[in-house]
This record gives sequence, C-alpha cells and structure tokens, in this order.
Amino acid sequence: MDFITKLPKLSQGYDTIWVIVDRLTKSAIFVPMRETDPMEKLARMYLKKVVPMHEIPVSIICDRDPRFASNLYRSLQKALGTNLDMSTAYHPQTDGQSESTIQTLQDMLRACAAPFEALYGRKCRLPVCWAKVGQVQLTGPEIVQETTEKVIQIKQRMQAARDRQKSYADLKRKQMEFHVGDRVMLKVSPWKGFVRFGKRGKLNPRYVGPFKVLEKVGSVAYKLEFPQELSRVHNTFHVSNLKKCYSDEPLAFPLEGLHVDDKLRFMEEPVEIMDREVKRLKQSRIPIVKV
Repeated sequence: MDFITKLPKLSQGYDTIWVIVDRLTKSAIFVPMRETDPMEKLARMYLKKVVPMHEIPVSIICDRDPRFASNLYRSLQKALGTNLDMSTAYHPQTDGQSESTIQTLQDMLRACAAPFEALYGRKCRLPVCWAKVGQVQLTGPEIVQETTEKVIQIKQRMQAARDRQKSYADLKRKQMEFHVGDRVMLKVSPWKGFVRFGKRGKLNPRYVGPFKVLEKVGSVAYKLEFPQELSRVHNTFHVSNLKKCYSDEPLAFPLEGLHVDDKLRFMEEPVEIMDREVKRLKQSRIPIVKV
C-alpha cells in the first residue's frame, strides 16, 4: 500500500490516490481520496474496497506514512489479524511493488490511457478465468486445480525474478554488521539548487556523523542516537545507508550549517562564482563554471 499525493484537484475534491497492489497476481486497486480525509474514513474505505476483493490479508507492506502508523489503523489491522510490515525508513526497495505500480500509473495518467476494449477490441478476461478466448471454460474441481497450478507457477517465477535481481545486487554488495556502541557515518543526499555542479558533484558531503548505534532492528537495520538537529528524522536505517567510522569525532563532518530535511536531503548552493569559460567541441559548446 502507498499513496500518490499532490495531484491536480478534481471537482469532487479528490487530490490523492490510494494504491493497493496484490503481490501474488500484481492486480492493483486505485482508490480516489482527499489528502485531508480522516483516518476513520480510510478505515471504512479499506473495509469497502480491499476486503471484499482480497478478503482479510495475512500481511500488508507499507511505508511509514502517518496514516499507516496511526494508532487507529494499527488497532484495526491487529483486530483483523493482519500483520502490518512497515518498510525500513529511506529504503524504498522494501515496498518496491507499490512503487513500481505507482510509476506505471503516473505514466498512464500523463498519457490518458484508453479503455481495454477500445484498445484491443475485445472484453477483458477475469483473472480467475485462465482459459483462452474460445476455449471451454473450466468448472468445479477443475478450475480449483488449474488455479492452484497457476499460483504455484506464479510464485516460482516471482522467486526466480527475486533471485536474479539479488544476484545483480550481490556483485557490489558488501556484508556489513555493526554492534551496539559502534560509531557509524550516515549517508545523505545532496539536493541540487539552482546551479548544477554535474551528475555526481564534487565538494558536497556524502556522509554525516558519526552517530552511536543504539540497537539492531531485525537483521539489516540499526537504530542510531541522533543530536537535537536531527530530531525530526526517523532514526532507524537500512545497513546500506551506513558505514563504519574509523576516525576521531573531531575529524568528522559537522552538522552546523547543514540543514537536513526529513528525507535526509540538503540544499546545495554555490558560495561564489569565480570564473567562467566555454569548452568548444565540434558541434557543441559546454559552459564551465568555477565555483
């Protein structure tokens, strides 16, 4: 589950889309809503839109949106027997299925996609009917067996896709493990201002800290001890956002003058432009600025 917010407001007041994706069949539910809708209405929409189609889910993966983290929503899922799995902060790969679906939906909204029948000239078949158009449809125990076989095949292909993507990531992945009391550096993302310094940047800091490890959360996340300047930032991070600090604390990059927002981004702006020149190629000119 995830939300698409800040959309152009419709006449009914809708400016947000609630995206619910079934991890098995990849089917998606898009629920229009208002960003200011109270949590009580969100709970009613969940029981009206999701439960009739998928019954009560065993588990739900979502990010740490305040609506998902509210006491009412947590209590509702606990009462229904659903395990609420929240993704690690600043690690969107955990909730990658909804992120991918949201990207596709945004592309479709920009392109104003045509309905299925207008596009293909035939009616859309239901997911439970696996027979091809023109074939005799299955009934009774046969459709149960056929559906079970298809579900097994889907799970095997999903696992194969995960293993393939994991093999790509493992080529550059370093196994890191920290202990309580270790000091680590935290990765931050430069947020480009009006002047762009290039794709990677030169002088902008990549890590800030060091911070003390308070505890290990799960198998790949750690909780850090933050100063007052970062009090609004969630202090649990995936291990990929950390690296061990080997230097003394005075040698680390200070936080003074570095204003980090709740998404670990900071504005990068030049101090002074000292010189300009234009690099001339055969068919192009590249302006160069010395900052």
